[in-house]
Amino acid sequence: MKTTLRWVLYSLLLVLFILHNDFWFWGTPQIVLGLPVGLLYHIVFCFVASLLMFSLVKFVWREK
Repeated sequence: MKTTLRWVLYSLLLVLFILHNDFWFWGTPQIVLGLPVGLLYHIVFCFVASLLMFSLVKFVWREK
């Protein structure tokens, strides 16, 4: 179970690495919730990345 969770979290880390470059919102002038859509995307991305890093530290980091 622990090994499966480890690989799932590592895979999510790779997915976030790929999704970090949001070339699909680069030229979009759309405003969502009073913010440009690209900025809102990165705000949500930072929250998701923080949760993933918390999960990596809690479940994957080996105790010695």
